[in-house]
Amino acid sequence: MTTSDIRVKICGLTDPADIPAAIVAGAAYLGFVSFPKSPRHLELEEMAALTLSVPEGIAKVALTVDADDALLDAITGTAAIDILQLHGHESPTRVREVKARYGLSVMKVIGIAGPEDLTQIDFYARVADQLLIDAKPPQGADRPGGNAQAFDWALLSGRRWPVPWMLAGGLTPENVATAIRTTGARQVDVSSGVESAPGIKDANLIRAFIEAAHGAGRASGSMGSGD
Repeated sequence: MTTSDIRVKICGLTDPADIPAAIVAGAAYLGFVSFPKSPRHLELEEMAALTLSVPEGIAKVALTVDADDALLDAITGTAAIDILQLHGHESPTRVREVKARYGLSVMKVIGIAGPEDLTQIDFYARVADQLLIDAKPPQGADRPGGNAQAFDWALLSGRRWPVPWMLAGGLTPENVATAIRTTGARQVDVSSGVESAPGIKDANLIRAFIEAAHGAGRASGSMGSGD
């Protein structure tokens, strides 16, 4: 991997066929959801089977939402997980507790709608191993995250934090290059943007997304930019 490469996370995998499709396309992270309200939710046995099929070198991420220790114990004790993604209202103290209890990398998701939301990023950057900056859920949404909505990427232009960060929220094969150029992100996350229907990944869209992201990374890398 060169310094100009963009690392891509394909999240919400549900079908065994999704695994090779994402890996062959060049994904660096694969995400698996444990949240019953999501169309991408996996039971523990399903998550275990999928994660155990992932070869070494590809990071396996478990997405949870305000999970208690009992659920995290079950996930880490059953599935082959490398990173715990906390996608709820977990406080910095809770992030620190999860890191200490499980000894795994923790990725904290932070929702952004406007400039007033940026301050919280600094607090989580002190305790999380990675940040995932997503669109804030719309009013009345019953699921976290941007729900396929983007935010104003210019809010992140020129900003850097002391830990790696990833951009999410409404990304598609058509707009990911623009998002990378605007924000300077070196990592991007996609779920619904590479689906043919909610929870159903499309191998062609996965490939197109990763190709677009890598292309943008090579172009921006020639001008020199970092995490």
